[in-house]
Amino acid sequence: MLAIDTKNLEKTYGQHKVVKGLNLQVDEGEIFGFLGRNGAGKSTLINMLTGIIRPASGSFSLLGVPCPNGHIKKMIGVMPDYSVFYGNLTVLEHLKFLSALSGKPAAKERCLDVLQWVGLDDVARKKASKLSFGMKKKLGIAQAIIHDPKLIFLDEPTSGMDAESAIHIHRLIKELHKSGKTIFMTSHNLDEVEKLCTRIAIMKDGEIAKIGTMEELRSYYRSTITVHIKHGSIPEKEMPSFEQWLGSFAVKPKSDGTYTTFLLKNEKEIAELLRTFYQYKIDVYRVGVEEPTLEDIFLEEHYSNDLTENI
Repeated sequence: MLAIDTKNLEKTYGQHKVVKGLNLQVDEGEIFGFLGRNGAGKSTLINMLTGIIRPASGSFSLLGVPCPNGHIKKMIGVMPDYSVFYGNLTVLEHLKFLSALSGKPAAKERCLDVLQWVGLDDVARKKASKLSFGMKKKLGIAQAIIHDPKLIFLDEPTSGMDAESAIHIHRLIKELHKSGKTIFMTSHNLDEVEKLCTRIAIMKDGEIAKIGTMEELRSYYRSTITVHIKHGSIPEKEMPSFEQWLGSFAVKPKSDGTYTTFLLKNEKEIAELLRTFYQYKIDVYRVGVEEPTLEDIFLEEHYSNDLTENI
């Protein structure tokens, strides 16, 4: 079943279309990363899917339920980027109050268990007004999962957190995923998305520019593969034949005798490369492959077109 299914979803403010006929499908059990520059329409989409605003046109369903539908709030959890809490309520009181609003009130024991899970058990009776920014982010995640939802929306879950807290949240997201939850997250931390997400969409100007797994995105943007090989010396009698093969196999390989760099067209050529080294009785000590990161892909998608348009 699809956790999220949108059909021609649009949102317009005045004459400006923020989301333009969006068709998006997210399977149950995914950690789905949703990327885009500020103003691309990410938060607007989340606000439509979570019932904060209504679409101008189009339709969508969550967990197979056509929306908007009041019953779906029991099945989804939301951590907005702009989490605001009641300063006079304690952390524990927030969870009891917010779980009741979801339609699935949580007992005190459940609240304490969730607070321990997110790392806030030692401030359970502290008022929200006294919490640090990072603690408020953790409370935002706690209120998103307190009612045990099947689908969780996380908007910038680790922004502003220190490294230790961010690692704790990463582990929590992985645990939620292992337990069968579907997670839809936005983040400006591209390394975080690359490590956590099973599939990623890049939004640009209200539309999805690219979507796929990291390997699929890499394959789309990768024109060549850079391979670095650390190897032993080349037998002198094999040198002429090896150099001839090298010149026919790779474009302008660079070598200093123990390290050689190749530009290859696809992964299959790596296997051929290694077989040839073994045939010439050249020891291979290490193989390194350079691939585009999510940051490379994101910048390529957003800025190469911008540069072309401005020329």
